[in-house]
Amino acid sequence: MYEFAIAWEWLAFAVRWLHVITAVAWIGSSFYFIALDLGLTKRDGMPDGVSGEEWQVHGGGFYHVQKYLVAPASMPEHLTWFKWESWITWISGFAMLCVVYYGGADLFLIDHHVLDLAPWQAIGLSMASLALGWVIYDLLCKSPLGHSTWGLMAVLYLVLVAMAWGYVHVFTGRAAFLHLGAFTATIMSANVFFIIIPNQKIVVADLIAGRKPDPEYGRIAKQRSLHNNYLTLPVIFFMLSNHYPLAFGTAYNWIIAALVFLMGVTIRHWFNTTHARKGRPTWTWIVTLLLFIVIAWLSTVKTDVPEDAVSALSPTQQRFLADAHFDAARDVIQSRCSMCHAAEPVWDGVARAPKNVMFETDDEIAAHAREIYLQAGRSHAMPPGNVTEVTLRERAVLTAWYESAMQDETTQ
Repeated sequence: MYEFAIAWEWLAFAVRWLHVITAVAWIGSSFYFIALDLGLTKRDGMPDGVSGEEWQVHGGGFYHVQKYLVAPASMPEHLTWFKWESWITWISGFAMLCVVYYGGADLFLIDHHVLDLAPWQAIGLSMASLALGWVIYDLLCKSPLGHSTWGLMAVLYLVLVAMAWGYVHVFTGRAAFLHLGAFTATIMSANVFFIIIPNQKIVVADLIAGRKPDPEYGRIAKQRSLHNNYLTLPVIFFMLSNHYPLAFGTAYNWIIAALVFLMGVTIRHWFNTTHARKGRPTWTWIVTLLLFIVIAWLSTVKTDVPEDAVSALSPTQQRFLADAHFDAARDVIQSRCSMCHAAEPVWDGVARAPKNVMFETDDEIAAHAREIYLQAGRSHAMPPGNVTEVTLRERAVLTAWYESAMQDETTQ
């Protein structure tokens, strides 16, 4: 059974790698086309229907790009579609959500101190929230409010803040931030899948049939693309946040999330304004820095856990407590790991427990048995640089503890 934990860890790594590869492709092409669109210039003598052009140099060659406001007079022989990057990014991201958070719901998704949920309930809420986010957003876009791009974005911001508050009152802090990124990314990818690409296909079909395309389809696609543009940077922040507990694991984490969305707007505004050749608004970086300082300050407020909080241990984790090897494993962990993984770390330079993981009680050790096994038993990833000098014999103790408990589970 312990071999499964290793295989599952490699599966998680593979899915995460695929997700990063496709995300780089999607974000890169998205940022490129936004910059290209904003940098287009008009000149006399351009072909009919061309709204602007851009000369660029890259890789030792020159590129001449022209944009048709609606569509060219006839269908070009070769047409490149930019869609797979978005779809595979979402699919791989959802796969990673399933592998890491659904597969490890007891540890990564559910915090019984926040809301006492069964794994199936937490997973159901997770899936429902992602679908609901797209439905609400799409209805807002198709409502009269959709004719006001900035008004719509303001309402969307309020929806995102509400979701941030909701997520931190349902899931672990880490899962809440991850879900907020997935919620936003689902909207972005659905924009591509359900609106932008279908609208472009309608325009292509009209061209093939000899009809004049309706410019309204382009306007709608452009609006959705603009939303994606401003949402991209916050999504990246939330996807990276699981490595930084000061972001997700503090008392005001939902307010931090709200400020992250504002930083995404200020940063993108600088790039968009610069690409449009309308100046370089340095004030945006000042605002971004101030927001970041506020976020850092908010992260210093400690969260008190109620003394009557429910135990977060699943039946499997309880088995780790009862295993015959637990006492020996606990001795290793407390002597080699607890100086950093504590509410008040004593190791120089460590202000908070890494990833907010603490080993001060038996329950805390049992709750993180799988991570201890993978990072300090089967591998030498922890402690970093083996600074506490964990011996091979001690790593063998950790390995024996986990594998024994898992073996007991399979024989019952």
